[in-house]
Amino acid sequence: EIGVFVKLTNSYCLVPVAECEAFYSVFEGELSDFIKVVHTTIGGCRVVGTLCAGNKNGLVVPNSTTDKELQHLRNTLPDSVKITRVEERLSALGNVVACNDYVALVHPDIDRETEEVLADTLGVEVFRQTLADQVLVGSYSVLTNQGGMMHPKNTDRRSRRTLVTFTTSPRCGNS
Repeated sequence: EIGVFVKLTNSYCLVPVAECEAFYSVFEGELSDFIKVVHTTIGGCRVVGTLCAGNKNGLVVPNSTTDKELQHLRNTLPDSVKITRVEERLSALGNVVACNDYVALVHPDIDRETEEVLADTLGVEVFRQTLADQVLVGSYSVLTNQGGMMHPKNTDRRSRRTLVTFTTSPRCGNS
């Protein structure tokens, strides 16, 4: 359940403001020499991994993110990280978006405006996709720049091939 509470990218790690500081101090101890570790909430909630989508280039947060939280993120994340708040009815963005630094797989019913915001903020090519007939692509998979993982009960070969196709190399718009 770490992904519910934490958003880890190649340039930052978001962890919730928590009562159990010992758990989150592990993230700081292991990562702070390499990337920025930021304690935050989103919309007053500790489930920051569930509520946002991000990569080394950017972070997209739901409209429930308060102005104070947004300012805190802008003040603490690296300057190279673009931050955008989006109005999206599927507000648990971490459940409906799986992304790396090149592509984002998104829930088929995500708003077109959100799709454009994801492409612009994260600097990725966006694909509406299901994995093994599951629309919550962010819940059923995780992507890195080297590959991805899917839910272990997924035995659908087509979905596995799709994941490999989207994650094995940087995508180019004209190729």
